[in-house]
This record gives sequence, structure tokens and C-alpha cells, in this order.
Amino acid sequence: MTTPNPRAHESTKALFAQVQFYIECSKDLNVNEAERLAKLLEENGAVQYPTPTNNRVLETKITHIISATSDFPDYERAVDALKAVVMPAWIQASLLKGRLANPRQYSPDPRLFFTGLVVCCADLPPGDEDAIIGGVLAMGGLYSSPVSKLVTHIVALTTDSEKCQTAITRNLRCKIVLPHWFDDCLKLRKRIDESPYCLPDPEILRKRPEDRIPDAGRPDLHGALSPVPGQLPTPSKDSDSRSRQLTVFKEKRVMLSNDLEIGSHLRGTIEDLIVAGGGHVTGSVHKADIFVCQYRDSLDYRIAGRGGKDVGNLPWLYYLITHNTWTSPLRRLLHYPVAREGLPGFKNFRISLSNYNGEARVYLENLAKAAGGEFTKTMKEDNTHLITAHLVSEKCDAAKEWNVNMVNHLWLEESYAKWEIQTLTNARYTTFPKRTNLGEIVGQTPIDKQAIERHFFPRGSDFDPSLENLTIKNPTHSKDRDHQPSSGEPNGNVPCRTLQSDEPTPRGPKTNRRASEGAHLKTPASSRYALDGKENETPSTTGSRSAKDRAVARLHDLAPDIALFEKESKRVGGVVFGGRKSVEDLCSDGSRKRSLSKEEDSSTEADEEMRGAKRVKKTKPPATMRLLLSGYKRWVGLAKKEGEDRVRLRELGIAISVDPTNCTHLAAPSIIRTQKFICALAHAPIVLSTDFVDQCLEENKRFSPEQFLLNDPEGEKRLGIKLTDVIARVKENKGRLLQGYSIHCTESVHGGFDTYKSIVEANGGKCLLYRARAGSSTSRVGGLDGDADDTVSDNPEYSYLLSGVAHDEVRLWPKFRAMAQASGKTPRIVRTDWMLDLALSQRVTWHEMYELTEDKVPADD
Repeated sequence: MTTPNPRAHESTKALFAQVQFYIECSKDLNVNEAERLAKLLEENGAVQYPTPTNNRVLETKITHIISATSDFPDYERAVDALKAVVMPAWIQASLLKGRLANPRQYSPDPRLFFTGLVVCCADLPPGDEDAIIGGVLAMGGLYSSPVSKLVTHIVALTTDSEKCQTAITRNLRCKIVLPHWFDDCLKLRKRIDESPYCLPDPEILRKRPEDRIPDAGRPDLHGALSPVPGQLPTPSKDSDSRSRQLTVFKEKRVMLSNDLEIGSHLRGTIEDLIVAGGGHVTGSVHKADIFVCQYRDSLDYRIAGRGGKDVGNLPWLYYLITHNTWTSPLRRLLHYPVAREGLPGFKNFRISLSNYNGEARVYLENLAKAAGGEFTKTMKEDNTHLITAHLVSEKCDAAKEWNVNMVNHLWLEESYAKWEIQTLTNARYTTFPKRTNLGEIVGQTPIDKQAIERHFFPRGSDFDPSLENLTIKNPTHSKDRDHQPSSGEPNGNVPCRTLQSDEPTPRGPKTNRRASEGAHLKTPASSRYALDGKENETPSTTGSRSAKDRAVARLHDLAPDIALFEKESKRVGGVVFGGRKSVEDLCSDGSRKRSLSKEEDSSTEADEEMRGAKRVKKTKPPATMRLLLSGYKRWVGLAKKEGEDRVRLRELGIAISVDPTNCTHLAAPSIIRTQKFICALAHAPIVLSTDFVDQCLEENKRFSPEQFLLNDPEGEKRLGIKLTDVIARVKENKGRLLQGYSIHCTESVHGGFDTYKSIVEANGGKCLLYRARAGSSTSRVGGLDGDADDTVSDNPEYSYLLSGVAHDEVRLWPKFRAMAQASGKTPRIVRTDWMLDLALSQRVTWHEMYELTEDKVPADD
């Protein structure tokens, strides 16, 4: 039997010696659990404080707040004051490590959506592994090199790796997921369900794109579906009435605005509930802790906003009464007052929904209306936006055909939250992960407080113009100079209205101010806020009062910068206490693998055993060549080798690109009619042989591209082109060969609609899905052949349909011809070879062999 080490015991006892804490109870952290945690902390040296009341968290010596959620009244103030807000798991993690764990990685901040994850990578390419680890650390997760019982997710491409087999053999409670899950989460900046990505049989690889995606519920939207209040909830009068006693308003002062437009009886009922719950009802916004209103345009709203008070609407107040639990009015978009006129520019939008159901659908309908848009249950060609949870529905098919903007709900939520219409080019709003219903993450976007302040209550907006001409009485100096009126109380200097909002300090008369002040010059009184023990004190000047106001205003403007400087000066290995870094900054900072040092506390207990020497990162040269590969066989089935080779090429200044519109060079073994080759040809006028890549890798140095220009006489003869002429036309066209033209394409065309859409768009055109729906029309002005050679210049207007000869495609031809003729154009139904040859030769040509007619359709057997 081993004898315990008394020194180790003393070290553990002193682990939390510098921690002064209080515990915020909630539905996820009950009183019994809070008492257990408090006892554990105190046994190891921590000091417990009672829960602060009336927003006094800033005045205490508290260093840590233990909470299972960020949804409590003092959260924002605590973070601004650099108090560490941590989840209960932080206590156990600190005890296991023998030192205080990094608070940021146990923060309840919902923006850190990987909090609680411990990730392990298995046999991934080095570049992918670095990117995943960086993203996980940046979003609040942890990384472990070995597989341990603390690991929650193993990232792998198959279950054949040693780490995956270890987890399966030891029956560890962790999930083995594809790296695609992390990619989709980081794109959305939300954590989605990992079930479709779980190995060994991931749904995203097994299911077809057109297979039905299950519905997703969002139960915590209840009570936040509309900015218009429903029926007032009242406490149930059951036998256990004491357990239903309201406590959410205890020691809170609440003001109900006049713009709520509720009757005296209902107002009285609400006031009785507040008072019965230990709260107070006030008619002064200056005295209030909570201000309830419907709109964002009143003076009281601006005063409350500038004063940092909790501002919500009536549905939010009903939610507090119903659940008897605090929630911030900023957490849910429709718990905050609305703007009368809606979001500027939004009234021009006609919005429809698809694939959202239940409460999520009702919520998004009301949100679109609150933003000022027009909501339509059915979608027509004049709709401007379709908000969808995934791409499997008839509305989505019609939106592709009609060129209606398709976005997910994040576009609507963030436009409303930031009070600015978000650009549709942001990939977050057009990301639709396979086999995921985005309805599962509806309602997670909070109000952007800084944006709302900027638009609705900027500095100086809380001044009441009606008090412009009121005269300020000179203050009466009493014998007791320490006597000061309490904050928010009316005095001789500030006019007040009975049972109305207290007004801000009015401006004094603009004339004769110096003369009147000069007649009553006195020695200034000592400041009652002088620091204890300060021997000397510089008296304040008695000159211009406006100079003092300007100085105070400048100091107020500098306050955020001062707070940020102090916060950054305390940084040790990361953003302490989960500060206000934006998600974009977090993602960019997390793009590299961070060393797992003591200061960052980003390792698990298993990392303690596996920590080795830090790698010295080599400085990579700038990528001067963005190379797109097509038809390259070297890496087929060798994912690990591909990753290693990509890293080697990158060190030579060659970045392998997957975006045809962003590449500078194209490499292929020969002239091939692949999607990547044809799309890249329109933007990359330098075409190389793949021997260039092989030679660079074999010699480990970069050769001149001019030595490896693609030479394929057989391919040129087969396709009837000359590559040097094509490249000359590429430089002349500059990706605008089809600019201004729209080409229709059937859904069942060989190769898929998306293939030809990418080719048309790479050459500056627009590709439309044709399904013969009502309302379809030709939208192109002028025919493709208008810019062709002289042989077809007498046929100026055509409407083209790319099609195959399958039965479901042939039946669309008569309707397409009728549609084109109704628009005054000549219909041409063409083979896909026409588009491929057009894009490959970089010129518009025509031959009858491209045209499809019914007599060319093979007869059924």
C-alpha cells in the first residue's frame, strides 16, 4: 500500500487558491450540483461569493463564474470586465491536469461551437490535419494526438487505421467521422449533427442526392416565434403553489412602455405578476433594470439602450413569466423590439420557404415579415429569394429554372441581426451540406448589439430636443458635500415627469454662460471617488464646463480601446476568457496547428504523455503559380501521398487549385474533354503537360513552365483544333465568350446539368434548367450566332436547349419550341457535343450535325 505524498496534497489544495467565484444556477445546473461544485472548489483553496444582485458583478472581486450557459443577466458585463465564465467541466479538467485549465476552452459562449470536443486525427494528409486541428482549437475544442477515453471524435477517411481499430476494440465512446463534417461546420460557423458523416457507413456517401432528407425540429423556439404577443401566460394554481412562485423578477425594476398598446386590465395583471415575484414596476426608464417596448423609435428605448439596460418586447416578458427562467432578449431575434419600417431595402424582396417545418417555418415567416419583406407561401417566377433547408424539393428545382436566389436561413437571420442586407456571394448562405436539414440550427443567431446600437441608439441619441430651451438651475452647495442624489433619481438640476421617463440632463443656455459662472467661482469640492491612501490630489479646474464635457466624451470614446489594450496585455497563449474576437479572425488564427504548450492548456491528459519537441515551421514562399490538374493519375487511391506531394509543391511556390476561375496554369496529360479542363481553359491561357508536376516532384525543384507546354498533335487532329490558336482566342475572349447569353439544359442530360452549367458560366454565360414548367421563358436578348462567322449572320436570334435523346427529354422538345417561338426566337435543340466543342475551341460555330430532331431519336425496341 502506497503512502500519499503530503506535498502533492498541499499542491492540490492550493490549486484554486487564486480563484474567487460564484455559481450561476440554471436548468442545466441545479442547486444540488452547484453546492457539490462549490464544496469541491473550496476544498482546493477557492473562495465563494454570493451571487451579485442589481448588475453589481463589476464591483466584486470575483475572478470566475461557473455556469452551464451564457444565458444569464451578467454574462455580457462579466466578459467585458474580463471575468472568466466557465462551464463546470473546467473544474474537473483543472484537477486532472494539476493546474488551471484554459478558461476559453470551457467557455459557454455559443460562438465557440466546438466547445466540449476532443478531436483525434487518423491517417489524414498533413495539410488537412493541420487545418482541422486549427479550426477545432479556434472554435473552443481540444486536440489529442493519442486515442484516449477523453476523445469524443476521431477524424478519418476509413476505419482501417490503427487509431480507429483501437477505439473500436476498446469500445470507446467516441464517434469516427469524415473530415467533411468539420469542413461543413466551419463553413456554416454552426455545429450540425454528425450522424450523416459517421463511419463505417456514412450516409453522405451512401444516399443519392435526390433521396428524401428527414425533417428537423427546433423545440427551443417555443415562445419566440413572433414579435406579436399571444395570450398572457399565468402561473398554474395547483396544490404546489409555492414551487410556481415567480422569482425571475426578484429585485428587478421593470418599466412597460406606452407603445405596447395593451389595455389597462392586462397592464395591471402584468404588473401584479411582477410585484408578486419580488420585482418593482417603475415609470422612469432611468430607474428601470428592464425596459419592455414594441418598437425601436422612442426616446425611452434609446435611453435604455444607451444605459445598458435589458430591452425586450412583450413576447420576451411572457417567456420569462412562462418559464420563470432568465433569458437575454438578445438571444432570440424576435424577443427584441422591431423597427416600424423594417430593414432598408428589404421591402423589395418576395421570399418563400422550402423544407422548413413546424415552429422553424412559423419563426422564419414572421422574421421575414419583421424585416420588412413580403412572404409568399407559394413560389412564382417573380419571387426574389427562396430560403431552403436543403436542395431536395420541387421549389428548389423551380428556383434553378427561374434563376431565383436560393439561400439558407442564415442569410435572413444575420441580415436581421446585423440590420444590414448580407451579400449573397458569401458562401455561408449558399452552403447546403449533403443529408443535413439545416432546420436543426434555426434560431441560433443572436441580435448583434453593436450593430443595433450603431443604427438605433448611437451616442447622443438619448437627448430630448424638447428640453433644449429649459434653464438649468445652479447647484445648491450644502454643508455636507458628500451628499449626492442616487443614480437615476430626479433632483433640482433635471426636470422630471410624474410616472414618465426621467429625461437626460438638458442643455443650458448658450449665451452668457461664462459670465454667470464667473460670478460664482468657488474652490472645487474634493472628489468623493478619491482613491484610499492617495496623499496628493490635483484639484479640478473651475473654467469652462463644456471643456470638461468634451474631455469626458473623449475618455468615453477611448474606453473600448483601453479595455482592449488591457485585455491583450494579459494574453498568455491565446484569447483569455473567450474575448470578443470575431469568428472570421478565429478561423484565420486557427488555420495552422497550434503547439500544445502549458500556457495554452489545449491538451488533454493524454497529451501530457505524448508532448514532444515543437516543430520549427518553415517559411513558405509565396504561391506564384495556381495550378489546376485534370486527368492526373499519380494520386489515384493514394490520399496520403497526394497530401505529402501537395505540401512539397507548395514549398516550391506551386499551389494546387480546384477552382477553374482562379487558376493561372492548367496541366493535363493531353487535350481532354473533361469538365475541369474545359472550364479552366477559359481562364488559364498557359496549358502544361503533367510531366511538369512529375519532374518538379522528382527533382524537388521548380522548373520553368515554358519547358513543359502541352503538345498533343493526335488530340488536335481528333478534335479538329490547334491548341496555339485556342490559347490566342482565350486571351482575346477573357472568359466572356458567352457573355449575355442564356442556354437552357434538360435535367436528365448526359453528364448532369451542373456540368454544363459550370462550362457555360466559366465562359461568361448563364445556364438555365428547363423542365417545361409554367412561366418558363427565354430571357436572352440576341442569338448566339449573332457573333459567329458570316455563314450564319442572317439568322440573328436563336434559343438553345442542350438535350439528350432519352424519352423524358424528348417529350420536352415541343414545349420548348412553343416557348421559343412565343418569344419570337428560333428554337434549336442541340447535342451536348455542341457546347463541348464550342468551349474547347473558344469560338461559336454551327453545323447541322449538332441539331436534334425527332427523326434522329432511336426507335424503342
